[in-house]
Amino acid sequence: MGLWLCAIAAVVVVCLIPPPPLPEIPQGGDKVEHFAAYFILAAAAVQIFAKRGMCRVAAVFLVLLGIGIEFAQGALTVTRMADPWDALANACGAIAGMATLWTPWRDMLLRREPWRGS
Repeated sequence: MGLWLCAIAAVVVVCLIPPPPLPEIPQGGDKVEHFAAYFILAAAAVQIFAKRGMCRVAAVFLVLLGIGIEFAQGALTVTRMADPWDALANACGAIAGMATLWTPWRDMLLRREPWRGS
């Protein structure tokens, strides 16, 4: 749980600090990065929370976080701009990550740590 919260904090910080100098990426390539970040956060939430209700709460939280970060970029920073397409990529990534709930990977961590079930 602590690592998941640290990952969320890292996403927030990276999205709000001035962007570092990076090589040019193809147009729309940042949407893949947004999707991947929220996919990983949501898939991790599926591993952390045993109850589906908590997974739903995490999904709603991540979608709202992705939207909120975009608003914050537009309102609180001068080096970033709000992009509704980024918010959509964030939401799609969160939803896709939550879809791992219905795959064999759903309880991967529990299967790797047999002591947690006892």
